[in-house]
Amino acid sequence: MTSSNSQSMKPATVAKKLGIYLPATPQEFQDSSITRDEFAELQANPPEWLAELRRNGPHPRPVVAQKLNVSISGLARGGIEDALTTAEITELLQAPPQWLVTERATHAAVRTEAQRVKDEATKKAATKEARDNAAAKRDAPKTSKRDHA
Repeated sequence: MTSSNSQSMKPATVAKKLGIYLPATPQEFQDSSITRDEFAELQANPPEWLAELRRNGPHPRPVVAQKLNVSISGLARGGIEDALTTAEITELLQAPPQWLVTERATHAAVRTEAQRVKDEATKKAATKEARDNAAAKRDAPKTSKRDHA
């Protein structure tokens, strides 16, 4: 069996897992594959360039969407197709354009509906389980006190 050292990831995969924008990383990072141990080290002890990217950006669209509390599709509908810096995100949050207000409301409604559907499925599963347990109990063979002796 091979050790975890032999497994490596492409820079794009690592950037995605770290939540950073790959074109903003140092060329050395972009040109090399990263082992799982190196990845763990980046997470545990991020170098200054990584800390700076996480702090100030530019941030990839999934991170921008999360920070703005909208979907990635909502970003596209709002005309945001590139990475944004922390300052640009803060500016949008402080003076939200109409598209952002609309997309945040849409995103909240979608999350609420998803939670409602999940709760309904949980309730339905619990009801089915209770019904199945009652049926199993009802259909179980009856034992008398003599059977245990």
